[in-house]
Amino acid sequence: VWPGVPVDELPISHITNGIHTRTWQCMELARLYDRYLGPRWYDKPTNHMVWERVTRIPDAELWRAHERMRERLVGFVRGRLRKQLEARGASRANIKAAREVLDPEALTIGFARRFATYKRAVLILSDPERLARILNSPERPVQIIFAGKAHPKDHPGKELIRQIVHLAQREEFRKRIVFLEDYNIEVARYMVQGVDMWMNTPRRPLEASGTSGMKVPVNGGINFSVLDGWWCEGYHKDNGWTIGAGEDYDDPDYQDQVESTALYEMLENEIAPIYYERSGDDIPREWIRIMKNSMRTVNAEFNTNRMVEEYAQRFYVPCIEQSRKLLADEAAAAGELAGWRAKVRKLWQAVEIAAIDADDQEAQPMGSRFPVRATIELGELHPDDVLVEIYHGLLDTRGNILDGETETMAPENGAGGGRVVYQGEIPCRRSGQRGFTVRITPRNPSFPLDRFDTGLIRWFGEDHEPQPTQPREAGV
Repeated sequence: VWPGVPVDELPISHITNGIHTRTWQCMELARLYDRYLGPRWYDKPTNHMVWERVTRIPDAELWRAHERMRERLVGFVRGRLRKQLEARGASRANIKAAREVLDPEALTIGFARRFATYKRAVLILSDPERLARILNSPERPVQIIFAGKAHPKDHPGKELIRQIVHLAQREEFRKRIVFLEDYNIEVARYMVQGVDMWMNTPRRPLEASGTSGMKVPVNGGINFSVLDGWWCEGYHKDNGWTIGAGEDYDDPDYQDQVESTALYEMLENEIAPIYYERSGDDIPREWIRIMKNSMRTVNAEFNTNRMVEEYAQRFYVPCIEQSRKLLADEAAAAGELAGWRAKVRKLWQAVEIAAIDADDQEAQPMGSRFPVRATIELGELHPDDVLVEIYHGLLDTRGNILDGETETMAPENGAGGGRVVYQGEIPCRRSGQRGFTVRITPRNPSFPLDRFDTGLIRWFGEDHEPQPTQPREAGV
C-alpha cells in the first residue's frame, strides 16, 4: 500500500481493545469497590489513581468475596454439566457423578474462546501423564474449565473440542477437567467472575488482541498467557504470569513443545505453590498481592471507556476537524488540495536527489552534529511543495538502517525551483555504526496530512529504496 516506506514509519496505527467493565463485573466486587474505591471507579474507570485504592481493600474481604464467586461457578458448572449429560442420554451413574465434579476450594483455571487452531486450546493437554499429576496433587490440586465454540466449517477446531471432551472422560480427569457446551454470555460471566486464573495459549504472534483475559482482573482473577495480543501491553511482571518470554519460532511443533513444557513448569512450581501458601488465617497473602496488582494495572487501561476516548482523540476528532476545513466555503479547500495533488503527481517524475555531500571522516564525537548537504532536482516544483529529510540510524550487518530517525533539511538561501541545495545535520546522540540517506516526499503546509498520504516518495539512489546505497558512519 505504501511502497518505499520503511516498516517502522508505515502510517498504520492501532487501538487496543477494551471491555465494558460493568457488563462483566460481579456484584460482590462492585460492592467492595464502592466501599474502598469510592464512586469514581464507576464514573471514571480510566482514572489510574482511583484503581490504586485497590490496595485499601482488606485481604480477607477480597478473598472471601472471590471464594463466593468460585463456589457459585462450581455450582453452575455442575448443573450445566448434568443437563449436558441428560441431553446426550448418559447413564444415571455419569449424571450423578456430575454433582461431584470440581472442588470449590481448588485452584481453578478458565479457558474459554473461539476454538481456532492457532489458539492452541489443547496445549496444556500435550503431556496427559504430567497434567494428571499436577491436577490430582494431594496437597495442591488444580482444575480446568473449558468452554467455547468452533466455526461450523472449522473441522480442525471442532477436533480440538473432541480431544478435550474425550480426555475429560478419563477417570483421572473426570473431576478435574470440564468442557461446557453452548458457550454464551451467561457461561462467560460465571467463568470470568469465578476462576482464579485465566489461561491463554495462542501461537505467537497470531493473536490480534483478545479481550477474554481483560474480563478477569476486574473480578479479582489473574492472567496466565503467552506474550501475545493485549497481554504484551498488560503484563507488568508482578500482575500475572507468562508462558515463555515472547520468543518467536520458525518451527511450530518445536514451539508447542517448548511452551507446553514451560506451562507445566510454571503451573507446578510457581503458580500452585503461591496459591496454596496460606497465612495463619488461611489467606493466600502473596496470591492476593498479585490479584491486587492485576486489578490496579489492568482495570484502568483495558476498558471501553479508554478505547473510545483514544479512538476519538487520535482519529475521529482530527478527521472531523479536517473534514470541516476541507468542506468549508463550498469545499474551496478540498478543490485547492485536489489541484495541488494533481500538480505534484504530474511533476513528480522530474524530482531527483542528484548528489549527497558529507564529511568522509570515519568517526564523530558523541554530542556533535554531522553536517549533510544534498543537491535536489525539483523540476517545476517549488521547495514549499516538498519535504527533504535525512533518514538515519544504526546499521545491521547487511548495511540496512534499523529504527530510522529523520532530520528535516532546509534549502540554502531560500532558493526557488529547479536544482536546489539542501542542508541539514545529524545529531550524534548514540554510539555505534550508523548510516544515512536522503529522501523527498510531497508537503503542503496548508494541509498537514500524513507525509505519505500521496503515495509519492523519492530516495537517494536509482532503486529508490529506503536503504542507504553508500552507508556512512555518523558516530562511533
